[in-house]
Amino acid sequence: MKINGRTALRIAVVVVAIGVLGWNWLRPHRAQDSASSEDAATPVSAASAPGSPGAPVLQTGAPSGAHPVETFKLGTLTLKACELKQPDSAMTTAAYCVPFPVPENRADPHSRGIDLKLALIKSDAQVAERDIVVYLAGGPGESATQTYPQIAAALAPLRKHHDILLLDQRGTGDSHPLSCPKIQKIADQTADMAFDPKRIRDLTAQCLAEVRKNADPRFYTTTDAVADLEAVRHALGDPKFDLIGISYGTRMAQQYARAHPDGVRSIVLDSAVPNQLILGEEFADNLDHALKLQADACTATPSCDKAFGDWNAALHALHDRLRARPVPTGFADPKTGLPEDKPLTAERLAAVARMYSYSAEAAALLPLTVTQAAKGNTAPLMGQSQLMLSGLDQATNTGMQWSVICSEDADRLQARPQDAGTILGSELIDGIAAACSVWPHGAMPKDFHAPYQSSIPTLILAGERDPVTPPRYAQEILKGLSDARVLEVKGMGHSVLGRGCMPNLVDRFVADLAPKQLDAKCLARVGPIPAFIDFNGASP
Repeated sequence: MKINGRTALRIAVVVVAIGVLGWNWLRPHRAQDSASSEDAATPVSAASAPGSPGAPVLQTGAPSGAHPVETFKLGTLTLKACELKQPDSAMTTAAYCVPFPVPENRADPHSRGIDLKLALIKSDAQVAERDIVVYLAGGPGESATQTYPQIAAALAPLRKHHDILLLDQRGTGDSHPLSCPKIQKIADQTADMAFDPKRIRDLTAQCLAEVRKNADPRFYTTTDAVADLEAVRHALGDPKFDLIGISYGTRMAQQYARAHPDGVRSIVLDSAVPNQLILGEEFADNLDHALKLQADACTATPSCDKAFGDWNAALHALHDRLRARPVPTGFADPKTGLPEDKPLTAERLAAVARMYSYSAEAAALLPLTVTQAAKGNTAPLMGQSQLMLSGLDQATNTGMQWSVICSEDADRLQARPQDAGTILGSELIDGIAAACSVWPHGAMPKDFHAPYQSSIPTLILAGERDPVTPPRYAQEILKGLSDARVLEVKGMGHSVLGRGCMPNLVDRFVADLAPKQLDAKCLARVGPIPAFIDFNGASP
């Protein structure tokens, strides 16, 4: 598979990274309406009831969500009322914020200082429990403060009794982002050029020159972010953390818990990444496996099988044709409505197949979209590709992704000839190698990729058809945990925190700290989403 110009700069790593670890454009994190009233009732367990043995210590002196104030002090920090903005939206989220200064190079306290964006979403309770829920965003490169609205509904049960901490990881959001907007424009203008390692190196070098004007990218790794989070915990008065990591955030959660186990009360890993995984290594296999599961489900459904037959075979055949000869396509830009004329390439097809597989709702469109394109109606697929790729610019921070993956994974990433026949292909790894031959590499602990082992109560969430972090990753992590459990949701893709009754199960887990005793039968009601037979929806 060839990689186009956009893939070369942002996505040689970005398609890997967002694919790996959490892209928000298609991820549904809302608690579904299918949860019954029985699921929605979340009783307070005896272990978590105030005043009971083993109950968390309640914090005092901080305002609750029901009685907002302009400022309040927590630990050594004075937080002020603020509004968190969302990209491409006029909506805001009420919070309390404070800039958190840290040294860029933690080995040198006198190095350049950078400010991290810290926000606290107050609990609805009059007196919140002392342990604080920490949302660790995906990517790498996503902003916790910007993506929180997408998971707010999933965290709503927890917020009834807990404050929620949002910290934009260094290099993301408003925490000294590693941005190179000038080079981004060049990448956009050359979006459909063929894969060229030299072009990747040149664009990466230009991006690096922009970033270096006010940052040293060696110091924007997971390990640096772990130290930042621990400094925040001390500044807040040393509360225990309940870590909620999604995708790349699960790497952050495991690394933080291993470095600072005394600071962690519980862990939730949604779409988990084992420490030993090298980002990018298995993505081609994982996507093809997820596509096969989707195709098998279609074959097992008479109406879908009749409409599309083996659409996965049609997808591979179309991919081969586009690789040999892209198809010029006229379509209306889905954002502007203006007419566009661009080639539909194998790369664009692969990107749609991959990113749509993240979400069960979007995956339900794949058989129809692929079949239409195979018959010559390529405009719907091209429009979806255009909308999706334009969303990447705002979903993640490119420079921070390079810093993480080049420092932590690239040196161990090896070419895989067996990927040549897959939808993603084998050149993705070559693109990472080209970029990381230019981007600086930061330090990494010797045990960074050692399997995570812990007795901290942990809940691991997985979607059966996840195209990047499949359920076998959850089972791999489980081997090192003595007090943990995996909850797999059938028919779902990447990130299942907001599916069905899962928000309430997570709330109960955090309250009781008993993952193995959790009654999760309600998840059986979260079934697969049937494929669209036509653009009106699934068969009745």
